[in-house]
Amino acid sequence: MHDMNGPFLTGMGLFCVLKYIRHDAGKRTRFNRLHVKITFNHMRAPGEEEENMDYTTQMDAARKGILTEELKRVADKELFEPAELMRLVAEGKAVIPANRLHTCLEPNGIGSRLKTKINVNLGTSRDCKDLEMELQKVNDAVRMGAESIMDLSSWGDTRTFRRKLTAQCPAIIGTVPIYDAVVYYHKPLKDITSQEWLDIVRMHAEDGVDFMTIHVGINRQTAERFKKAKRLTNIVSRGGSIIFAWMEMTGKENPFYEHFEKILDICQAYDVTLSLGDACRPGCIEDASDISQIEELVTLGELTRRAWEKNVQVIIEGPGHMPLDQIQSNMKIQQTICQGAPFYVLGPLVTDIAPGYDHITAAIGGALAAASGASFLCYVTPAEHLRLPDLDDVKEGIMASKIAAHAADIAKGIKGAAQWDREMSTARKKLDWERMFELSIDPEKARKYRESAKPEKEDTCSMCGNFCAVKNMNRILDGEIVSIFDE
Repeated sequence: MHDMNGPFLTGMGLFCVLKYIRHDAGKRTRFNRLHVKITFNHMRAPGEEEENMDYTTQMDAARKGILTEELKRVADKELFEPAELMRLVAEGKAVIPANRLHTCLEPNGIGSRLKTKINVNLGTSRDCKDLEMELQKVNDAVRMGAESIMDLSSWGDTRTFRRKLTAQCPAIIGTVPIYDAVVYYHKPLKDITSQEWLDIVRMHAEDGVDFMTIHVGINRQTAERFKKAKRLTNIVSRGGSIIFAWMEMTGKENPFYEHFEKILDICQAYDVTLSLGDACRPGCIEDASDISQIEELVTLGELTRRAWEKNVQVIIEGPGHMPLDQIQSNMKIQQTICQGAPFYVLGPLVTDIAPGYDHITAAIGGALAAASGASFLCYVTPAEHLRLPDLDDVKEGIMASKIAAHAADIAKGIKGAAQWDREMSTARKKLDWERMFELSIDPEKARKYRESAKPEKEDTCSMCGNFCAVKNMNRILDGEIVSIFDE
């Protein structure tokens, strides 16, 4: 089990960041920032000192022409010129979620012109309260390359778990404050006040989370339209259903919508990226692209512009369940309405009939969505619709999402994406099995499969043997004799 007081492992080793920050009136002045990366083989020298710079958020810095350390490192990873990435962040077309209090963060950028990122949902529930298990999921997710972790805990000491994540985990950390409010206040839903909802948002910002899903798009007007539309599966978003029920019981406006400016002030002060939640995302194929979904998206587009006016970074959340033929058009509609803000999709799941295999239905939709402009895929596991995922489910969901993301990156022409495939194809041509394992998205599984059925001849596999087309073509083109049955 993971040591709850220890650091998290990344794919390259141990990562730690030490910061010295003075926080004045919502602005950050950085006197020095020391980056230390300890790999298993060597230590890289500390980075250079950063000059005194005043800015509130990554967007604010980009608009002022300030090259932050986070932006510089993201540009290096994405093979971008810093000035080009700075322009995308300034325009809101890329975000770098980086709460100033998340001091061990390995920054990553999210945007349609960047590599497609994946998010892993986890957290405790009433029926599954094992914090150690959830921390093991975090470690596994980071080791397997997930750029983001969302803590959806809805039971127990949620704040302790959340603080452990931001103190120890290098991945981007996201949360859904609506869930936590219900747990934290532990009183009837209708008795939670508007101010108490907002106080939870501030608490999460103070705890260092990098982005928050806020279900702000479903206001009273949208709710009335939803009731008239009579969907097949109603509202399937947990946060959306909670705030809808609260509005119905109290007769009040959605406090996140009514007090949106206060939320923006919190996000600006801590540099929290706002993930505008889709309360009305379709929960089945029949409800896809209906009036409730589109009306909420229009509201999110309006709120995006208001957030940008305060230099708050924004992600837009999207569907959901959706047939293949509607995915591309939905991506284009979102890009138009929300002016290119990064799109974060759950799936989309392209059919409703595959419980136990929804990591596959989501990967199919996710690949098409990302190829059509989505920036951020929320993983889906085989346990979707059935139970809280276990460690094996988490791995299956991550691998399916990574495959979808990479396939989309190839289609979009993302820098360096196709090179990985070229190297794998070269290794296959050479029948270089060790190199193939090294390049595999899941080396452990690839090696295990080969070792489970070893061939008679090491330069073949148990499927083809001497019929191996690669082996025989290599021989004949080298002027050798190919004699399949006589060998």
